Amino acid sequence: MHKSSTKTSLISLSKESSGISTLIMNDRACKNALTPKFVEELIVCLNVAKADNTLKVLVLAGTDDIFCSGADLDTLIKLCKRELQPVDIILSKLILDIPVPVISAMQGHAIGGGLAIGLCADVAILAEESRYGCSFMNMGFTPGMGITKLMEHYMSPAIAQEMQYTGNYYLGRELKGKTNFNYILPKSEVLEKANSIAEAMAEKPRKALSVLKRYQSMHRRKMFEETYSIETMMHELTFNEEEILKIIQENYVR
Repeated sequence: MHKSSTKTSLISLSKESSGISTLIMNDRACKNALTPKFVEELIVCLNVAKADNTLKVLVLAGTDDIFCSGADLDTLIKLCKRELQPVDIILSKLILDIPVPVISAMQGHAIGGGLAIGLCADVAILAEESRYGCSFMNMGFTPGMGITKLMEHYMSPAIAQEMQYTGNYYLGRELKGKTNFNYILPKSEVLEKANSIAEAMAEKPRKALSVLKRYQSMHRRKMFEETYSIETMMHELTFNEEEILKIIQENYVR
């Protein structure tokens, strides 16, 4: 039975007495895109989880169809025109800084920044039938949200670079045997597996979980800080190109 819950219009965060919290991204109308409102509400819920000193495990999930589809077209256009400053980078840092294990149950598609969110987790589960991709270069600019290095936690640098350069989408089943994702399962089994792992973790003392998490995540958190500076510099160079706006409008997948 849930002990507590935090709910916004697009995100819900529920907490069980066992210490397991589940954050569900549920903006079906916008396909869980990183719109300003979505990002704002996601930050609120992540901060609630981060501040909860009884939390033992956090499970991140989306809808059955879409985990997270990355930045929406309007946001990309405003970023390109310098009318908006990128804030979604905060999401990656917030998830990496959660003091206990995080599990991403990516039963739906995860694209671009949406994939980055899933890759920030300590345990990641994909669906065989869903698509995953690093689509930034399809729109003419370099990857962001720390994904240039986050990908290397779950796959080799060679596979990660291929995905970044090509912008191709891959079905989960196509990544079997090529990556280090914890599980790639039929979509119907993803959330169940995430909950099973969470339950096994939640049996352990919070203090032990948090100490181990701090140690195990140290390298990724340090690498993220370094990568963020480099990705920001690359964005400054690529977003300045006049042709980028046209490429974004032509190639954005709706």
